[in-house]
Amino acid sequence: MAFLSEIMGRTVTDLDGNYVGKLDDLIARERPDVPHPVVEALVIEKRGQKLVVPYSMVMSLFAPAILLKCHIEDVPVYELCDEDVYLSRDVLDKQIIDTDGARVVRVNDLQLVRVNGTLYVSNVDVGLMGILRRVGLERTTQRIASGLHLNLPETFISWDNVELLRHDQFMRLRVPAESLADLHPADLAEILSDLSKHETGQFLESMNVEQVADALEQVETEFQASLIESMDDERAADVLEEMDPDEAADLLAELPVERSRRLVDLMEKDEADDVRHLLTFPEDSAGGIMTTDYAVVPPNITAEQAIKLLRETAAEIETLLYVYVTDTEEHLIGVFSLTDLIFADPNALVVDFMDDRVKRVNTLDDQEEVAQLVTKYDLLAVPVVDDHDIIQGIVTADDALDKIIPTAWKKRLPRFYR
Repeated sequence: MAFLSEIMGRTVTDLDGNYVGKLDDLIARERPDVPHPVVEALVIEKRGQKLVVPYSMVMSLFAPAILLKCHIEDVPVYELCDEDVYLSRDVLDKQIIDTDGARVVRVNDLQLVRVNGTLYVSNVDVGLMGILRRVGLERTTQRIASGLHLNLPETFISWDNVELLRHDQFMRLRVPAESLADLHPADLAEILSDLSKHETGQFLESMNVEQVADALEQVETEFQASLIESMDDERAADVLEEMDPDEAADLLAELPVERSRRLVDLMEKDEADDVRHLLTFPEDSAGGIMTTDYAVVPPNITAEQAIKLLRETAAEIETLLYVYVTDTEEHLIGVFSLTDLIFADPNALVVDFMDDRVKRVNTLDDQEEVAQLVTKYDLLAVPVVDDHDIIQGIVTADDALDKIIPTAWKKRLPRFYR
């Protein structure tokens, strides 16, 4: 095994030992049937001119001088294709996504391995040793570490666990959908926060709308707005439809008024109506931070009937630890938890096991008042009612605590009630 940094800049000679130039780069090609790129060609530089030589014309790559099998005039033409990757130009010092560790890392070196005459890119070196190797201090550092009985760890990532971010107009982001599907939305959000604006756009394009929506809900509203800025209106509207109504409303409030209206008009009617309703309330009021995704049942049905009703009406609701009870005019009259429902006698009426002492807030109550209520009574969510005591939505604990806990910290709290 060898490293790319160890052979870069080496002298290249032809069959007779005549000077051809210096090794400027290696070209590897990604094949669908092989998890690791295969080195296909060398890029040789001489006096500003570059020559691409097929790897099949190389007799010895890792000798002190790289030796070709033929004279320079006999080198066949190498046909470049879209799958080709220039290892030094396109990979070294670039950011890559480690889908196994769910992080963005910098490529310090590449490990090469030869198997049956074929040269593969086996691992990505993202550790300190890769940097030291490139500046010629690896052996010196190892000797010092050995004398001090220190262990210098090497940090490698197998190529099949990385996704290459490509930068110019001829390159694309290669992130298989199955790799992203395995990542938690919080991991996706962390990756997004580490990327440049250009890379972020490519990364978002590789994700489906559900994944984008879940990831956006893990970051601050200002960052959400910057991420959605480059999306076309149709895709942005689709993403907003997948977000919780309160998150979508907060995001729309951060966008320019004209675009916000345009996106709402493109959304499905039910989702658009919810968002429009939320946008009518002051930003820091209970109405401004509530979500309209909540579950209600009437008081005069049995526990068994309530479970059936919830299966039919609340399948898409994420916050479902509390179920609210309303009368025929939608006045809030009670609440019970899913635990209460599960342990209730199947024939017991909801009115018999619900709690009629419901803590509630008004749509215009200040967010700080909501947070105080949530913390005082250790609530996971609190219902929001209008002046007629008709339920309008709920405020979840994390949204209520936004005033007490900084947003950056709040987004890292486990959403255990979902």
